[in-house]
Amino acid sequence: MTKGRRETLTGILFVNIATFTWATNIILGRYLREEIGPLSLTATRYIVAALAFAVLLRNAPPEERRVGGDLKPVLAMAATGIVLFAPLLYFGLRYTTAVNSTLINGMGPLMTAVFAAWLIKEPYTKLQLGGALLAMVGVAFLITGGSLQRLRETGVNLGDLVVLLAAAVWGLYSVAGRRATRNRTPLSATALSTYIGLPILIGAAVIEQRTIPLVLSARLLLIILYLGVAPVAVGFSLWNGGVKKLGTGGAMVFYNTLPLYGAILGSLLLGEQVGPSHLLGGMLIIGGGLLSAMVRKAAPHAPAARRVQPRTRTY
Repeated sequence: MTKGRRETLTGILFVNIATFTWATNIILGRYLREEIGPLSLTATRYIVAALAFAVLLRNAPPEERRVGGDLKPVLAMAATGIVLFAPLLYFGLRYTTAVNSTLINGMGPLMTAVFAAWLIKEPYTKLQLGGALLAMVGVAFLITGGSLQRLRETGVNLGDLVVLLAAAVWGLYSVAGRRATRNRTPLSATALSTYIGLPILIGAAVIEQRTIPLVLSARLLLIILYLGVAPVAVGFSLWNGGVKKLGTGGAMVFYNTLPLYGAILGSLLLGEQVGPSHLLGGMLIIGGGLLSAMVRKAAPHAPAARRVQPRTRTY
């Protein structure tokens, strides 16, 4: 196996583990909606994550433990992925289902592709575009159940719109992570963005206590511990590692596995039905992700006439 192929397969594994942990985050966020506010849940899980990062980085080189010339992308990561994304997601989960949330998050790849082309001049080939579209068709099957009538009958509620906004914010985070991990490890970029965003989250959580008081219990503490370690410390680091190996577009297509994992977990843990449309949609999502990721290494050598070059500007 060539080094390039090994890097690609490692990147695929990283982003799939990340999306699986994020699916569990959505399931648990919906489960806890009556017990803790979105800002409090975000702040407490990132406190746990910050402690985990401190342990993981204790023996890292000094440059990995401080911000250098890449301050702007790290700040962008903090603003989008830490301060905005999780509170928006948890707020949306108060009004829509966990499965709906995972399905809507499948819009992330399309949004990220646009942001990556616009902000960091990341080109994409026709095959990569085809993989993204194939995955989006899979998401459409999951959302509609293979029937437009179902979509017309279901409609869109406030929670769905907020989660859609969260997906757009995540696209921006992925682009910022791509820039921040050029000169530092994904673990370092994730940890530093967490440390920068955490004080803002804690302040917002304190204000939230006036309207949604936090009532701690042993069960809630265990769930918060899991949410801080798995979806944040592990999930964010592996995601950024996958972005570094696959590129923003290649990694973001695999973000579409989130609806697949969410449907499976929703069925197992919440008793929600999974039908043929979920199975077909899942196959299309995985197929599109593989197509997009596997052609990434060949993209830089593609003939100019076959490359898609949208109008871009420097981030």
